[in-house]
Amino acid sequence: MSKISKLFKGSSSSSSSRPSSSSGSSSRSKHRSRSSPSPQEAINRLRETEAMLTKKQEYLESRIEQEIMIAKKNGTKNKRAALQALKRKKRFEQQLIQIDGTLSTIEFQREALENATTNTEVMKNLGYAAKAIKGVHQTIDLDKIDSLMQDITEQQEIAQEISDAISQPFGDQFDEDELLAELAELEQEGVEESMKNTGRLPSVPSTKLPTARPSHRSTSRKRVEDDHDMKKLAAWAS
Repeated sequence: MSKISKLFKGSSSSSSSRPSSSSGSSSRSKHRSRSSPSPQEAINRLRETEAMLTKKQEYLESRIEQEIMIAKKNGTKNKRAALQALKRKKRFEQQLIQIDGTLSTIEFQREALENATTNTEVMKNLGYAAKAIKGVHQTIDLDKIDSLMQDITEQQEIAQEISDAISQPFGDQFDEDELLAELAELEQEGVEESMKNTGRLPSVPSTKLPTARPSHRSTSRKRVEDDHDMKKLAAWAS
């Protein structure tokens, strides 16, 4: 039989040999163990354990550095002390490995608890919102909704009729077909007028052409012709 089994056997026999007066305290402890702790309390406990193990890691790392310095200092001068230092370093390194595994387990459990707490809170809020929506829907009458939608549709149609009436222009109203026919006639007249103008001679320029200065011979001839005309006029008058 191993030492551990003997230990548990001895503890069970000692507990069975206790007087019956301790039955009340055991029932109270059972009652306490039945009530599970809250998720937040468990998360806080796990965080405290993480902090404790992290400090233990820092302590072991510092001890490992010290043992390395002791082994280097002694070296071959004090081989026994150097070997003892290296052995202690190995033990500290094994403890570090164990602590790393423990921290990983605690971190995984803490994250699972945090996710479970978040999911629980989300489910509570979703249920609360569902109850609120259900309460709102219970106060709504479907018949009233149909009548309300009919009223809204009717009011929209009335608003559209009012808008159409307001947007109509005031004043005289002209037939668009008549205006288009008149415009076509004007265009035809313009075409005919342009065709007539193309058959005419070119118009005389409005600017005066420069005149040459009359010579002395033409001036004397003009005087002779004027005198001749005056004589004919005098003869006709007599």
